[in-house]
Amino acid sequence: MSKADDYVAGIIAGKARIAAKAISLVENGDSSAIEFLKALYPHTGKARIVGITGPPGAGKSTLTDKLAKLLRKKGKRVGIVAVDPTSPFTGGAILGDRIRMQELATDPGVFIRSMGTRGQLGGLARSTHSAVRVLDAYGSDFVFIETVGVGQSEVDIVQLADIVLLVTIPGMGDDIQVIKAGILEIGDIFCINKADMDGANRLAAELEMMLDLKGHFEGLRPPVVKTVASEDKGTAELLESLLFHLAEDENSGRLAERREKNLKTEMLRIMAKALENTVSRLTEQTGALENYSRQIMQGALDPFSASEKMLAQINNIQFRL
Repeated sequence: MSKADDYVAGIIAGKARIAAKAISLVENGDSSAIEFLKALYPHTGKARIVGITGPPGAGKSTLTDKLAKLLRKKGKRVGIVAVDPTSPFTGGAILGDRIRMQELATDPGVFIRSMGTRGQLGGLARSTHSAVRVLDAYGSDFVFIETVGVGQSEVDIVQLADIVLLVTIPGMGDDIQVIKAGILEIGDIFCINKADMDGANRLAAELEMMLDLKGHFEGLRPPVVKTVASEDKGTAELLESLLFHLAEDENSGRLAERREKNLKTEMLRIMAKALENTVSRLTEQTGALENYSRQIMQGALDPFSASEKMLAQINNIQFRL
């Protein structure tokens, strides 16, 4: 049995150490990871993928903790991928999320993995997709992806999750930020956390108004739920809303449509990465980048023609994922 087969067997058997090592190989770009990811794929698709996103300080980790505990009481297995800022010294994740989920970390029915962004924009780490596949095959009923604190354009989570929970809080100085188009359109459920703070009712009213004005939704109109996660208030209602939304999407066929759309995006991402790797290898092997850049500087060539020449040379190089 090959090493890839060993990883697949261990992950499917629910062995946490093997799953953790597999995710590490994926994160580090190990070439062997592709083989076990291919073999794992037929064992995926059962977990419900829940994205939790929002600005820094909104309480995403606390909400994730509370929702996971409620699911554990229902007997569900939970995987959590917490995307943290990257340490400028080690390149690893700054483990703020793990610290806030200490009780869950000792629960054998919960698998928590912190991942550093490593310079990746969009709120996710580059290998988040693959880590989610591992946790799906591992036997998780739900996989929560908690993004790093995001801004208006960092909305990659919608291309991976089955449902997106957008968390915000009142009193951030510019409540209108959360209802700008790029953010408004990725939320399937809006959660106003720390709802005991001044301005929570006003923010809820503004969100409800903007959702009414938007008018057209592919599925259910996103609900607005108020919580105080630190006191476990409203979290049961939030989970009920999340489960109802997932069930409706599955029964209507919207979940399958969304997953197919996300798979197309994932394939494009994989091919783009393969092209990037191939171009890097081409420039290392031939020195083409330096050669053509000199010609451009001398006025003998333009960047478009140079790029066309380099792309033509790629046909002679084997693509690698």
